[in-house]
Amino acid sequence: NDILITDNGSGTGTTTWTADNTYILQGFVFVNSGDSLTIEAGTLIKGASGTGANASALIVARGAYIHAVGTEASPIIMTFEGDPLDGSIPYTTKGQWGGLILLGNARLNSVPGESAIEGIPTSEPRGLYGGDDDEDNSGMLAYISVRHGGTDIGAGNEINGVTYGGVGSGTSVEYIEVISNADDGMEFFGGTVCVKHALV
Repeated sequence: NDILITDNGSGTGTTTWTADNTYILQGFVFVNSGDSLTIEAGTLIKGASGTGANASALIVARGAYIHAVGTEASPIIMTFEGDPLDGSIPYTTKGQWGGLILLGNARLNSVPGESAIEGIPTSEPRGLYGGDDDEDNSGMLAYISVRHGGTDIGAGNEINGVTYGGVGSGTSVEYIEVISNADDGMEFFGGTVCVKHALV
């Protein structure tokens, strides 16, 4: 089943996305502070095509939690809506949707210690990151494949495959791949997270 995911400000809520569905992100979708999103192994997430204000991305806000743990045999795949997942999309196909953005409360090396993350309009307060908790825990990510992302939201401000903003050391990130992204595969803005087994 295809399930359309939109965000009217309330975000995803605390919920579980299951492997028997395909989740289609329509625009920016946030996991709001205080909420927890669980994504089962083998789940397929697709971003609707669009640039600028219509770009699609999954953003874990400060104070939110994501538990997206795939397995080697059953990874979580994030790609664009038009990907048939049969290997027919060339590696040169980039910028078809946004990407995955993880925001936390760890310290930054910039003043005032809080910033608006790249790729999200500065008018969106849920796009802020940074704080004073270096051990902040934004959740667990493992065996996730992010494909064909990096759309431009305007003025050369592209979304990375996976963006980490002020993510704390309590967060676990391992076995992540980014394929055919228009901007950086992964980009880190401050924070203390340790990423293991990353392929870009």
